[in-house]
Amino acid sequence: MRTSIPAATLVSTNLGKERQTAEMNREELEDPPGTKPPQSGSRPRLWADVSEEEWNDWHWQIRNRITKLEELKRVLELTPEEEEGVIRARETLRMAITPYFVSLMDPRDPNCPLRRQVVPTSRELEVDPTDLEDPLSEDAQSPVPGLVHRYPDRVLLVVTDQCPSYCRFCTRRRLVSSGRERVGLQKIDAVVEYINQHSQVRDALISGGDGLFLSEGVLEHLLSSLRRIPHLEVIRIGTRVPVYLPQRITPQLVEMLRRYHPLWINIHVNHPKEITPEMAKACAMLADAGIPLGSQTVLLAGINDCPSIIKCLVQELVKVRVRPYYLYQCDLSQGISHFRTPVSKGVEIIEHLRGHTSGFAVPTFVIDAPGGGGKIPITPQYLLSQSDSRVVLRNYEGRLFSYPEPQHYHGHDAASCPFCADQRRRSKVGVAAMLAPTEAPHPPEDESPLDFWEFVEERQLPLIIERVRRLR
Repeated sequence: MRTSIPAATLVSTNLGKERQTAEMNREELEDPPGTKPPQSGSRPRLWADVSEEEWNDWHWQIRNRITKLEELKRVLELTPEEEEGVIRARETLRMAITPYFVSLMDPRDPNCPLRRQVVPTSRELEVDPTDLEDPLSEDAQSPVPGLVHRYPDRVLLVVTDQCPSYCRFCTRRRLVSSGRERVGLQKIDAVVEYINQHSQVRDALISGGDGLFLSEGVLEHLLSSLRRIPHLEVIRIGTRVPVYLPQRITPQLVEMLRRYHPLWINIHVNHPKEITPEMAKACAMLADAGIPLGSQTVLLAGINDCPSIIKCLVQELVKVRVRPYYLYQCDLSQGISHFRTPVSKGVEIIEHLRGHTSGFAVPTFVIDAPGGGGKIPITPQYLLSQSDSRVVLRNYEGRLFSYPEPQHYHGHDAASCPFCADQRRRSKVGVAAMLAPTEAPHPPEDESPLDFWEFVEERQLPLIIERVRRLR
């Protein structure tokens, strides 16, 4: 027996289908579907009367940065801990926040993930026993002012100590905003000359401060000087400008940058809320100019120490053509221990990414080793055991697999390989040098062997850098 459906139910069902169809049509109008950008933040009342032209002018954004307690109290409801932090920020790292970035914050929530990154708190005045002024021993590895030469074939250029806004977890807080690393042509020329004299350097990373927070004239002088060095293959720029000051990415700046390919840009992004239409537009302009974009993220307690947050972040990044590059364990800089997470948290996050999202969206989790040891990748354990004939592996699901080793492997003949014969590509230090087919050099007889753990126990690890350099 058939039962009739009440008219009211039919009307309700049809209305529901119409709404669903309308929503699908809206999605299909996107080109491609699913790329509708996230919504911008609403402006605080303080800047409600500012014209669109002024708001989108990066010069206006810099002139109107929040740098004083009274200004910050007009846009945020501050806690006593924040007020004390702002008052005493000059003792650690100055405060400066662009109006644009303020507009993205929750004015009433002190735990807002964007707010916590830039608003000082009194906790920065607490120095943990494990904190270090220069945790990465950059000063000890700086042969000329403004240049750090840690890895054999690449250098870091610290060309400015200024940023559009200042991250409270900054690893270079001993320098940033201090005025000690002011840009000067003589300094730039000395850095360029060092690279010119060291033919093994093929990659230079421009940083600071913020590598894009320079005048176009100074930045172009640096880029053009570097590009004239025959053996320098790649130039990179590290920046948070698309996050803190996307208005700075202008057609004029992009047109200048594209003249110095191959040029790469690495953007520091920590939370999905930083990916706005303005940030997406800035990234699109850079990517359209042929500049490959990567990202680095610092793992921060209470801000992004969550697998779901990081998974959302990396998936949003690839949608704006930014490939996740590094996920950093927070460094041991003075006054930022409250931002640090256990290393196990980073491993847990990678477990939630590998196999659960696109492989090119999974960053490498690294610890930048104290004492200048460089970036050390930390991964979940996938290789469980091995013998002469096979290896035992586990996948992202926890399932075990056995992979047989080849029975008749004829190894690579390094003696007849033109790439191995190229001295520029041969590793001369570290484990790679020990694995090379030539005998590793021994330290001079008058030098005693380095006791690594002695330095660790006596908290003098940076001193090992100078000993290693003398041995070389």
